[in-house]
Amino acid sequence: MNPYLQRRSNRKSLRRLWRRLFIVSVASGLAWLPRSKAAAGDHEVRPSAMPQAFEELTFRAAPKPLPKLAVTENWPRFLGPTHNAISRETKLLQTWPTTGPDVVWEMQTGEGFATPTILNGRLIFFHRVGDKETVECLHPETGKRFWQFSYPSDYRDRYGFNNGPRSAPVLDDGRAYVLGVQGKLHCLDLATGTVIWKRDIAAEFNVPQDYFGFVTTPLVEGHLLIVNVGAPKGPCVVGFDKRTGKVVWKAGDQWGPSCASPIPGVVHGKRRVFVFAGGDSRPPTGGLLCIDPANGKIDFRLPFRSKSYSSVNASSPVIAGNQVFISSSYKTGGALLDVLSDGSHKVAWRTDGLRSHFMTPILKDGFLYGFDGMNRNDMGLSCVDFKTGARRWREQPDFPEPVKVNGEEKTVHYSTDQGSLLYVDGRFLCLGQQGHLIWLDLSPEGYKELARTRLFCANETWGVPALSRGLLFVTQNKRDTRTGTPPRLICYDLRAAG
Repeated sequence: MNPYLQRRSNRKSLRRLWRRLFIVSVASGLAWLPRSKAAAGDHEVRPSAMPQAFEELTFRAAPKPLPKLAVTENWPRFLGPTHNAISRETKLLQTWPTTGPDVVWEMQTGEGFATPTILNGRLIFFHRVGDKETVECLHPETGKRFWQFSYPSDYRDRYGFNNGPRSAPVLDDGRAYVLGVQGKLHCLDLATGTVIWKRDIAAEFNVPQDYFGFVTTPLVEGHLLIVNVGAPKGPCVVGFDKRTGKVVWKAGDQWGPSCASPIPGVVHGKRRVFVFAGGDSRPPTGGLLCIDPANGKIDFRLPFRSKSYSSVNASSPVIAGNQVFISSSYKTGGALLDVLSDGSHKVAWRTDGLRSHFMTPILKDGFLYGFDGMNRNDMGLSCVDFKTGARRWREQPDFPEPVKVNGEEKTVHYSTDQGSLLYVDGRFLCLGQQGHLIWLDLSPEGYKELARTRLFCANETWGVPALSRGLLFVTQNKRDTRTGTPPRLICYDLRAAG
């Protein structure tokens, strides 16, 4: 053979060999990605070593760099890392144009009220797409997807609200815990979406469908995953081994599942978990449980629940030293409890000044701030003295906005309604029910608006937004009535410049 042709043939053979070696090495490198072993059709896992764009994602623009010396943190659970809707992040954007802060990315979503959670570069979002409850693992700064997991759901809300999940994902130690609206509890590998273990809470504990399905967010406490199960004859609360899903203890033989979430605290040097239980029951029952997480022993129980049948405890307890504040709507009010050193309790005061429907009040500098009331026409922001229970003030914000009705421009008055509060960077950030985002200065002296914008025109904007590394994640749960934009998860750039 011609020497030139021989060398050319050798080079082709060598290139083919290198291609084969490259393919083999890539396949070997991806072999670590686990695959689910559940029955076909039960769920799907599509892990990717690098996050990928997908049809429902729209990327707008990269966020600004983090400012120098900015304090940032993860948002691994409902109400944030400290269980109280108080963030330690700093160097956030204090003002914005009329259009609001810049959108980094947005994802069209299905049904649900669950808020996202973020841990170490992974964002977990839980919603219902078609007839499947679906868990998305996204990159927080790009929205690109690492993996997706789903399983069938045929839930129908008895009051006509959407049929998606309500409970926020819980992220801990490389795992994601998700509790579906029908009580399906899954522990997923955060890196791949693979099922580590699962339980059917409703079936195993004979829990009937509550008013709004399962709403409570589980609590990771040490080696436990604690859930307000609310079985009719007990258990009320169950501590599962977070690694295996096995039952470690059961607590309580009364009180159904509430919409509130278990909150941990330290009282008199002892670790305790406070569960504000009470949902669908005849006669209506519910109240606060103080539980030793080491063994499930109940220190005390305080009956506290509206006398109305169609009601539920939905606001999570607020823990401050050896005191616990609880609050409920439906003509119930609030109460502060002193937890005594022997494990008993006494009621320090009761108030009608803060009747939380589902927002958890924020305690700041000796005063509670929260939304008081139940319906849109009677909701207001309230400030209550933590020492006495006396209400300092109550404000119903008013936002007049021009709208066109049948071609004629009119002024419509909006308010925060059943909004949510987050305390961060020295001020309160409010997300209103109709899609308003507002910086507020709240003090015992009164209510002061610092900045406001309308992110979208959509009702049922419920749930505390997630904040991590200067990015704010907001769920739009209904179609925008002005633009027609469907429900979305939206990432806003809240990083200050420089």
